[in-house]
Amino acid sequence: MEQDSLTLHGDGISATIVGQGAELVSLRDAEGTELLWQAGPAWRRHSPVLFPIVGRLKGDELRHRGRSYPMMQHGFARDRRFGWAEQGDRSCTLMLTDDAETRAHYPFAFRLVIGYSVGHRQLGVTFEITNTGDEPLPASIGAHPAFNWPLLPELPKEAYRLTFNEAEPAPVRRLKDGLLLPKPQPTPIEGRTLALSERLFDDDAVILDRPASTSVRYAADQGPAIEMSWQGFQELGIWSKPGGAPFLCVEPWHGIASPVDFDGEFSDKPGVMLIKPGARRVLGYRIKIAQ
Repeated sequence: MEQDSLTLHGDGISATIVGQGAELVSLRDAEGTELLWQAGPAWRRHSPVLFPIVGRLKGDELRHRGRSYPMMQHGFARDRRFGWAEQGDRSCTLMLTDDAETRAHYPFAFRLVIGYSVGHRQLGVTFEITNTGDEPLPASIGAHPAFNWPLLPELPKEAYRLTFNEAEPAPVRRLKDGLLLPKPQPTPIEGRTLALSERLFDDDAVILDRPASTSVRYAADQGPAIEMSWQGFQELGIWSKPGGAPFLCVEPWHGIASPVDFDGEFSDKPGVMLIKPGARRVLGYRIKIAQ
């Protein structure tokens, strides 16, 4: 009988997934240390799936063929119950398809399959989007895992940093009222290293709209470390709640919030992928627990 939560056990890692939103809600190392934010009052989510948009659309409306459809920030997948396609000891698969409710916001036929699998101290996540309709499918998708910050409660937040696998000299993008500002800003990343502090998020997320890197390490000089890598995504968001909160989100995206001056069709919005009828796109990311 299907259950609405499932804990996968690997070598030195365990991960719990729920059917609501196909969301990862726990990630523990071999010692049982919880690494994932536990949806406290500062933010009531753990690791939501962002689909079919990432960020906000201007006016919270999706425009298609001259019609407008209501679409709230980050889309509806995170608030929908997925069906379980597979439940195993080390892997699981969940699926969401279009229905009358989704088409009231997003007038397209789709199938979204999310897979989780654990191995040696690592969790792999795949997103598979299939166009089951007869017109091109415009879509964006993103991951939004929130890690405890600090990972060890006795350490200060400022002890932590992000270290990218490549230098990141390019300007970054920032938001105003959830929409993308037109002018890039100088990057706070020095070489490959981003020093973390609460003030970094005074102006909301730090967005790398064309990152050179495909992986990043989140760590202090002691305690557990998290290495995150991704494939198929175009952008990377780094976020914590402005004003301070005990979590840090590292978010591979294919898609981005609407530019403040964009009023066009959703299919023309920057960052949107267009999937041909009958075709599919597969993207993925991996979280490795390191030392």
